[in-house]
Amino acid sequence: MKFIYDTGIRRKLFDNVRLCGSWDARGRFSDEWSELIMKESVGPDGARVFEAEVRLDASQVGTEFSWRVLVDGGLGLDREAIVTEQRGQGHAALHRAFTFTEQDSTERYYLTHVRRLGARKLHAWAGTEPGLRFAVWAPNAQAVEVVFGDPRTGYIADDGSGIDPARPVIPLVRGEDGVWAAEVARFSDFVGAPYMYRVRREDGSVAYRTDLHSRSQAGRGDFNPNGKPYDGKAEELDGVVSCSLVVDTEVVQAGLSYAPGEGDTISEEEFWRDEFNHGTPFPHRIEDMIIYELHIGSLGFGEARPGNLDDAIALLDYLAALGVNAIELLPIAEASGTRTWGYGNSHHFAIESSAGGRDKFRHFVRACHRRGIAVFVDVVYNHYVPNGERAQWLYDSPQHEHNIYYWYEGSSGDYPSPDGGYLDNLSTGYAPRFHEEMVRKLFISSAASLVVDFHVDGFRVDQTTSIHAYNVVHADGRPAGAANAEGAKFLRELSRTLRLIKPTTILTCEDHSDWSLVTEHPDGAGLGFDATWYSNFYHNLIGDTGRGPECANLLRTAGMGGNGELALDRFAECLISSRRNTVVYHESHDEAGNSEHSGRTLMVAIAAEKGTPKPEGELRRIAEARCRVVAGMTFLAAGTPMFLMGEEVGASKDFTYDGFLENREDLHGQRRGDGQYLFRYYADVIRLRRRHRALSTTNIELMNVHNADRVLAFHRWRGPEHYIVVTTLSDTGFPDGYPINVPLDAQGRWRQIFTSDALAYGGNGVSNEEELSVDAEQQLRVKLPARGFVVLRHTPS
Repeated sequence: MKFIYDTGIRRKLFDNVRLCGSWDARGRFSDEWSELIMKESVGPDGARVFEAEVRLDASQVGTEFSWRVLVDGGLGLDREAIVTEQRGQGHAALHRAFTFTEQDSTERYYLTHVRRLGARKLHAWAGTEPGLRFAVWAPNAQAVEVVFGDPRTGYIADDGSGIDPARPVIPLVRGEDGVWAAEVARFSDFVGAPYMYRVRREDGSVAYRTDLHSRSQAGRGDFNPNGKPYDGKAEELDGVVSCSLVVDTEVVQAGLSYAPGEGDTISEEEFWRDEFNHGTPFPHRIEDMIIYELHIGSLGFGEARPGNLDDAIALLDYLAALGVNAIELLPIAEASGTRTWGYGNSHHFAIESSAGGRDKFRHFVRACHRRGIAVFVDVVYNHYVPNGERAQWLYDSPQHEHNIYYWYEGSSGDYPSPDGGYLDNLSTGYAPRFHEEMVRKLFISSAASLVVDFHVDGFRVDQTTSIHAYNVVHADGRPAGAANAEGAKFLRELSRTLRLIKPTTILTCEDHSDWSLVTEHPDGAGLGFDATWYSNFYHNLIGDTGRGPECANLLRTAGMGGNGELALDRFAECLISSRRNTVVYHESHDEAGNSEHSGRTLMVAIAAEKGTPKPEGELRRIAEARCRVVAGMTFLAAGTPMFLMGEEVGASKDFTYDGFLENREDLHGQRRGDGQYLFRYYADVIRLRRRHRALSTTNIELMNVHNADRVLAFHRWRGPEHYIVVTTLSDTGFPDGYPINVPLDAQGRWRQIFTSDALAYGGNGVSNEEELSVDAEQQLRVKLPARGFVVLRHTPS
């Protein structure tokens, strides 16, 4: 028996790789597993591969054996390197099983499909130059061929028009796991060539399909010919339906001024050689990060196009001055059209062409890293692009039961309509087929590619509750428990894989389940996320999405005027709960005008109705003061703080998925203009959190809360360092002082180190200029500005 462990990754990941199996030294079944060192080599595609051979006794024919792989690496010694659970055997079943036969056979496990599928360069080729392998998963197909498109149009119609007659058709041969593949000579002759798979499907019908493992799509526009002949330019096509392109992933365009595919190239090793500025601190732990949520398409103010990666690179010095040290990008995988947030992904390995493509993205990540800024990518695994005809939809069969990328319950004959067996999960498409390993590997391998090829530091996984909790049958809404279980299995496999490849990879998610296992380690039953988006923090702090009285709705209520009670006690519960592995925020892409009743923070601060012009004069000063309070609660909470682009200059226009182009804001101009006070405030409060390490711990306790007075105080500490944050949304404040409790282990004197009411921020300058001492009541009397907060630091005796 031969055993092969294929990482799918070029670089070295671990050492001391061992095969462990349920046989003894004589090759007979044993409950005491044997262990054997595996030999390392480099496969034809450049991936690291480990092999071992075992001679099993002939008397064991028909016996089921199990095997696993142990490695030493960044996660420690003796780590499980097979991260896929055996179906139906629970989270601890990290092994493979096979039944021994008389024939020589090979057991193979792929950690990723980063280099297995798609159009891949082959280094070990019979000729003097590298060759090319095409490989596609189509288990129901009768035949598969590679056909090439006209480079000018980049499109092949349903009737076959658009095929380039100058390039021969390449027939593929069916292999293991339903993968069709073929190898050809001279990789360099194919670089940049547009291609599609011509699939003779299960019923004999012919369909043209894009390569879901494509590294680049030909289209950079919005036009969809809908299968009809097309004679336009390739760049005007929607990338989702255009031809895939053969790409050399091992080189990078040397300069930024070239269009994709043009100019000189250098090796990726040379490109990443000076990735970091070693004099600039770089965050490796989520608790050390200040996250800026950025939509690239919303940049490019004043241009007659969506923003692109050049605009994003041009923004980096602005962000460095602001002090953020992590950027979270809305999805950047190839998605339908150019006017999009990117949540309708189709080709997860391809960087959105209209944004600049894969090489521009590498330049962006490197430029971030040189400035000490980590890069997160928002990824969407709970559904596919709604118009997936040339992508995932009915890829190799017209039968819904055999729609290989989608979960389908039962057979189509079970339902009045054939779509009845698909699963809804509160997203904009049907649920993926997570019980299928090839589907899980598609998502996981695309994430692995972002880590190894683009040096991405972490991920925000969109709506994980849709993956592990919300699945129901489309026809009747009955729960699909098996799909939920397989979804949780997928998320564990995702986190295990990424941590095995790069242990410092950070994983966050949008999850509304309050399930404790979401942030527990995947060595057990945990899903392995470092933190979840804490939406309740937002809803209680801001309250602009129409939530009822169960939420504090602080800013919306304060913005309505008057000086009545605020439900600060409800928000205080969220504030304390922020210590439980959370990302906290006062604005995100979902609630800045896109969801009903919501708006930008500056507008919510005055309870503005839709269409209200942005505030000016004294009303602007009042709005900004309230904005400083809610931003301060985010930055000084016990979770990892995040905010949406534009908050730092008082963006006022609704941020919507279909109107972001018309509502783009001039970030640079506003920083110099009416947003200058907020920008300075943001920079200073971010610096405050980064400078004082106690403010980035999970240590937090409530000191005071008074709904009628609109006052809240809480304690933050780290070892002997103690801080108290005192805030109020009172319209008058307490300029003569307000009694605040102090921790029992931090008596004595306190000194103010920050006030949101500073004149430099457009405030009134209310401040505690002298040291404060604990009085006989064991309290401090703290001056509080109207709609403001102060931060006090304990001064040891």
